[in-house]
Amino acid sequence: MKILMVCLGNICRSPLAEGILQSKLPEDFIVDSAGTIDMHEGKSPDQRSIQTAHNYNVDISQQKSRPFSADDFQEYDRIFVMDKNNLKDVLKLATTEVQRNKVSLILENNEEVPDPYWSEMAEFDRVYRLLDKACERIASELKGN
Repeated sequence: MKILMVCLGNICRSPLAEGILQSKLPEDFIVDSAGTIDMHEGKSPDQRSIQTAHNYNVDISQQKSRPFSADDFQEYDRIFVMDKNNLKDVLKLATTEVQRNKVSLILENNEEVPDPYWSEMAEFDRVYRLLDKACERIASELKGN
C-alpha cells in the first residue's frame, strides 16, 4: 500500500503528514509527500515543521520537496490533500474516475488543514495535532484492511 500526502509547497503540512503516518504504520506501507507547486523542489521541509515533528519524536529532516504529477495516480493507492485548493489542483490532473476516487481531504467533514507557513510556531504545533489525529484514524483504517 502506497500513500501520498499533498499540500501546496511540500515543506510544511504534507511532510508532517508523511512523517506522522509513516510512524503509525508497519514498514510494508510506503508514505510519501508532494506539493501542488514546484517552488520548493529539492528543498528540505520548513525548519519549523522539522522542529515540531522532532518535538513529537518524528524525524522528517531527510525529506525533500517535489511537485505532484499525473504519474502519482499510477504510483499511489491513496492520495490525501490538506485543503480544498490542493484537492482542486490534484483532481485537475485526474483523467479517470478511478484516479479521482483515490483523492480525498485528510480531515473529515470537509475540514481543511490550515497552512502554517505565515504563522508562529504555535500554529505548527496545532497543525501537527490535527494531522496526528487524522493519521491515527487513517492508520487504523489501513491496518484493518
